[in-house]
Amino acid sequence: MNVVHTDSLSRRFGQRWAYAHIDIQLNAGEKLLLFGANGSGKSTLLRTVSTLLPPTQGTIRLFGSQTAGDTFQSRRRIGFLSHHVGLYEDLSAIDNLMVFARLFGQPIQRKRAQDLLEQVGLEYRSEPISQYSAGMRKRASLALVLLKNPELILLDEPFSALDPEGVEALARFVRESTASIILTSHQIERAAALCDRAVMLENGLIRWRGNATDAWKAWQQSQQGLNQ
Repeated sequence: MNVVHTDSLSRRFGQRWAYAHIDIQLNAGEKLLLFGANGSGKSTLLRTVSTLLPPTQGTIRLFGSQTAGDTFQSRRRIGFLSHHVGLYEDLSAIDNLMVFARLFGQPIQRKRAQDLLEQVGLEYRSEPISQYSAGMRKRASLALVLLKNPELILLDEPFSALDPEGVEALARFVRESTASIILTSHQIERAAALCDRAVMLENGLIRWRGNATDAWKAWQQSQQGLNQ
């Protein structure tokens, strides 16, 4: 089954196209690396796939359904780790998970919350989020993403601000996850080692697609072309 299927997907802000004519298919359990320079449209594309941002043109189908009439149901099956943490600063990580579980309409046992924090290496932290480093906040946000048991996970620059322990915890999660994953990253070699396929965006257009193992070479060649 296609978890994500886009057809000439395009998004414009005023007169500027963030991305255009994007055709992507992602199957169940597949992992896709999305890479490119700053401003190439990666984050905007992820926001569209997450259903937070409607496309200007083109179509997107999630889990085999057109998103226009099924946005709420689609969102319940998607986990999105973005640049905005969105956690309650005065609560600990585990208390954040307990609160959000109720907000999601799926209360959980404290043991389940502890298991999620163990996955991201925060099982021993009891202080409020306000005392966390940037990397620890990102790991807590990842635990929040996993709270819904999502079938599709969107990771926007997940390695940024992480310490070595956090990087390893995230890499282990991506390798072992059975969910479909779209991951954007400037750390192309590290991210490519975790993915099946890769797509390179340049000025909002797909300029290359292929096996993730070839992503770093494709990026180097694109940079050489720019410098010539």
